Amino acid sequence: MKEHINHIGELAALITAVFWTITAMTFEAASRKIGSMVVNIIRLVIGFLFLSIFAFFYRGYLLPTDASWHNWFWLALSGLIGFTFGDLCLFQSFVLIGARVSMLIMALAPPMTAMFAWLVLGEKLSLQSWIGMALTMNGIALVVLRTNAEGEKNGLRSILKLSYPLWGLLLAFGGAIGQSVGLVMSKIGMNGYDTFASTQIRVLSGITGFVIMYSFMGLWKDVFRGLSHAKPMALLSVGAFFGPFLGVSFSLLAIRYADTGIASTIMAIVPVLIIPPSMILYKEKIRIKEIIGAILAVSGVAVFFL
Repeated sequence: MKEHINHIGELAALITAVFWTITAMTFEAASRKIGSMVVNIIRLVIGFLFLSIFAFFYRGYLLPTDASWHNWFWLALSGLIGFTFGDLCLFQSFVLIGARVSMLIMALAPPMTAMFAWLVLGEKLSLQSWIGMALTMNGIALVVLRTNAEGEKNGLRSILKLSYPLWGLLLAFGGAIGQSVGLVMSKIGMNGYDTFASTQIRVLSGITGFVIMYSFMGLWKDVFRGLSHAKPMALLSVGAFFGPFLGVSFSLLAIRYADTGIASTIMAIVPVLIIPPSMILYKEKIRIKEIIGAILAVSGVAVFFL
């Protein structure tokens, strides 16, 4: 049973959603300037520095040397899946379809988290859960699909076409898979261990995965070139502070003190939260059906768990 302390878990989940909204906006802007591959590793390194400094003053440990082998194995695996694979996909989707649509696809992560928890942890899925998933998928479909009339002269019926590039949508879906599997692995790996130290292990594992990948792909010149751009680096610093440092840590705090489903539902409101800043900062023209789709997708997540 979860340890509820004045709804600290639910509050942490809500704060996480706000942090992830900020992170998505800043990382989209940085990725468009210096590339998503460069953004991925730099923001993790910056985030790890924030985490290490905080951990030193908060716990007295600069690094999570007090973690058990159980903690290290599962949290490192979570970092590789969630950061190296999941965020690699997600950040490239930011470039192709934008943060707003990418985060909408990420609304699939909570239901997928429950499905993986069902497979790995033996948690049950009810009929209500499947109905919630259907609502979420319909909300997403409302945004990413459009009706295309194939010519009135031929009397052909209207067919559905994608409103956004398929590759971008698939990458966002890969990000959802990475987040959902990573979250389940984190739940197994924490096992009562400190939240921020757990995040350190996850981020360090993600950095390691990227170091190996970039070495094989010969991307280090691009990374060092990206460091010379002041504005993207400023955006990266803001995103890293609210993402790998505060956002990920608060998400683990949320699942520690609240039911996984409830925490995931609250954290999934990012597709709705991100609409106003997208309109104000990026001057995006958002159609009514896209707003309805985002609300429907988040409502589906709520039905799934509540």
